[in-house]
Amino acid sequence: MLAHRQLPPTEEDSALARMSGTVLARYARTNHPLRVRVTEQEQTIELPPGAVELLLEILQAMAAGRGVTIIPQNAELTTVQAAEILNVSRPFLIKLLENGAIPYHKVGTHRRVRMEDVMHYKEAINREREAALDQLVEDAQNLDMGY
Repeated sequence: MLAHRQLPPTEEDSALARMSGTVLARYARTNHPLRVRVTEQEQTIELPPGAVELLLEILQAMAAGRGVTIIPQNAELTTVQAAEILNVSRPFLIKLLENGAIPYHKVGTHRRVRMEDVMHYKEAINREREAALDQLVEDAQNLDMGY
C-alpha cells in the first residue's frame, strides 16, 4: 500500500467517529495492546498500542470533518505528493531538493523523495517556527507590550 486516502467524512460519519473515538479513548492505554470484540463474528482481536493510537487520531480527524491520508514511513513520493504534504508549490519543493534541504534520488528523469525525509524536514521547519514565535513572545514581554 503506497497510500490510502479517505475524503472528508459525511456529517453522519463524523458523528459516528466522534462517538467511537470517545468510547475507544476510555479503553486505550499507552503502550498496552487493546482487545476488541467483533460482535458479528464473535471474535476478539488484539490491537497493538501504535495501531490504537493511530486509530484514535483517525477518529479525531474524522470527527472534526477532515479527510485522512495514511502513507507508510518508507514510501517514496513524487514531487507533487511531497509538495502537497508540505503544503508548498512543486517549484518551491524542487528548489528545496536542489539546495539539499531534502534528500532525493532519481528514477529515470523523475525525482523521488522518501516520506521519512519529508517528515524530518517538516518537523525541523515546525521547530524553527516555534522557536521564532517563542523569541517574539519573549521580546514582546521584555518590551512590556502587554502580552
